[in-house]
Amino acid sequence: MKRFFITGGGTGGHIYPAIAVADALKDDDIFYIGNPKNLEFDIVKQKGYKFLGVNVHGMPRSFGLDFIKWTFQLIFAVLKCCFYVLKYRPDAVFGTGGYVSAPALLAAKVMRVPYMMHDCDAQPGLVTRKIAPYASCVSLAFDCAKNYVNNKNCNINGNPIRAEFKTLSKEDARKILNLENRLTLCIMGGSQGARTINDASVDILKQLSKEYNMQIIFQTGRRNFEVVIEQLLKVYPEYETDKNLIIKPYFDDMVTVLKASDIAISRSGSLSISEICASGIAPIFVPYPYAAADHQRKNAKFMVEKGAGLYIEDSELTANKLMETVKYLVDDKNKLEAFQKNAFSLAKFDGTEKIVQQLKNICNICYNNNVVLKDRS
Repeated sequence: MKRFFITGGGTGGHIYPAIAVADALKDDDIFYIGNPKNLEFDIVKQKGYKFLGVNVHGMPRSFGLDFIKWTFQLIFAVLKCCFYVLKYRPDAVFGTGGYVSAPALLAAKVMRVPYMMHDCDAQPGLVTRKIAPYASCVSLAFDCAKNYVNNKNCNINGNPIRAEFKTLSKEDARKILNLENRLTLCIMGGSQGARTINDASVDILKQLSKEYNMQIIFQTGRRNFEVVIEQLLKVYPEYETDKNLIIKPYFDDMVTVLKASDIAISRSGSLSISEICASGIAPIFVPYPYAAADHQRKNAKFMVEKGAGLYIEDSELTANKLMETVKYLVDDKNKLEAFQKNAFSLAKFDGTEKIVQQLKNICNICYNNNVVLKDRS
């Protein structure tokens, strides 16, 4: 049995790929490093993995007092992760990029523990670009991401997705959610929600349900749920009696939600795209305009070029524009099926298995040369 540190957090796009890899390493000893104040804490605890906390936040965009405080915070987080390495002696560290993974990956470099990184986006983030050159192996979701990473051992694996995407049928997913076997729309703005998507969607829920008899699964985000309900009561007071609507702040089981759906209105984080493709959904993307390096817009444009999605700028999103785009798919079954087919053709179901094999390979290659790992007694 090997021991692995898995790290990644802050958003679902960093957490769920890490969880997918952790799940695939179920016969090994897993420790998850993350911020106990973030979403990853609850998810990891539900999974039953051992959680090691670090206090780390995103880097301020400008130099000043906040940047100095952040620098000291990062140093302390790295030192804490070095302590974790000395205490638990991992065979390797796997991180999914983002600020939460930085301390554990930097500690691995300092302590000479082999580490592997995975980056979900067409243009890798800052942490990946800076730390990847020293990694034993780098996994990427997009071939074009290679242009931004200085590491000779790069592999294009796609994103690691949860095993249920391969096994759960649309019919079974709908039964789990008490939905009928007919046209279903998923509205989601990522794990944090998206205010612009919510605002535009609220005004068209009644029309979609009543005129098109469409089932709608709406994840508002925890921060936005009360605002959405307040808005919805104004335009559709009787919404609670509408059996076509499922509205929640957050769904713990997004696999079932996506597998039950035919169309999705979504941000264009890379993990969302991977899971949409694996579910054979026709997506309408609304990229988050302030994403680092504008990676969401680049992800969305990639999908549009492949004929696997539609795209609306966040600044141009209105209820009318969104309704017009949904109708474009609903009114033409051939177009809807073409988008679904093209999206599904981009799905990579073996990403997790490839990453796990590469992670185990670096353990075998590096073990004999790594002093830190010699003794766990």
